Amino acid sequence: MKKILALSFGLLLWIAGPRIVIAQAQLTSLVLGHSGGAGLTSDLRRIIEREKIWEKYGLNVKAVYFNSGSVLTQAMAGGNIAASDSDVPAMLNLSVSGVADLKLVAVTINRLEHIFVVRKNIVNLEDLKGKRVAVSRLGSASDIVTRMVLRSWKFDPEKEINFLQAGNTPTRMTALAVGHVDAALVSPEGLHKIMATACCRVLADLAELPLDYARFGVTFPTSLIRTQRDTVRRILLAYVEGISIYKTRPTAAYAVMDESGIKEPTVQKELYDRTAKSLRQYPIPEPNGVQGALDSLTHPNAKTAKPAGLMDTSILEEIKKSGFIDKLYRRAG
Repeated sequence: MKKILALSFGLLLWIAGPRIVIAQAQLTSLVLGHSGGAGLTSDLRRIIEREKIWEKYGLNVKAVYFNSGSVLTQAMAGGNIAASDSDVPAMLNLSVSGVADLKLVAVTINRLEHIFVVRKNIVNLEDLKGKRVAVSRLGSASDIVTRMVLRSWKFDPEKEINFLQAGNTPTRMTALAVGHVDAALVSPEGLHKIMATACCRVLADLAELPLDYARFGVTFPTSLIRTQRDTVRRILLAYVEGISIYKTRPTAAYAVMDESGIKEPTVQKELYDRTAKSLRQYPIPEPNGVQGALDSLTHPNAKTAKPAGLMDTSILEEIKKSGFIDKLYRRAG
């Protein structure tokens, strides 16, 4: 009897085995690059992973973290990643400089989100002159945005500010806390940590600036959009569904915050409210946001580049027209 059972079980595996292999083989594999730490689009990506949404759309996505936008752009330019969901300004810089032919297909957050934090000895804007300001790396989004904000405050970043390459948000916060630098952009999820050290204060919340700015979004090589359009469509379906889960199921967002060590309920709610407001239900690239990002770039070609030539809205328009997004939110309601 045991032999019969063993043979039956073996036969079942033989029958089921090829089907499992075939199902796995049908998943489209893709390497996705991202920069920045926890929070914002990283939490969105983790929700997509936790909820198995990639697999739902036939995708096997390997997300690779880069500690700065400039390293991320090197990976994109070298063909080491197939897409990026972070650091839109740095991706646009690749396009306008002619290094890579890329298209922005989605903008998940169309405004600046970071907070400009300074040591407590800096009381007003004038006190910033000559001070040490941390960025992740020169040419990264933190560098581009910091310089743009400083110019809006009538500083000459090249002459009046000392920039230090300090790495991602956690390392910038450490540099601030110990006094190695005087100011830095801090992401929303890191603010409570740096405030707890009593070393610093908020000089400006960039989200309050009246500015459309394509900060976070999904970028693909133009060639891949042309040759693997269905893969790009499925990636966007996954992001749109992930956004709907984030915006309608706060517990899913709190779960990923717990995993990253943010457990205080009041901090969780504050971060959730901010990010849920920023994530766009219909994340289509818009000319004003792309233009805002272009205006922050220093490459000469950015001054004449047109937003329409840097983005492809056709796939998201098709998704919207199909009723997919409306159905997600009706189901959630």
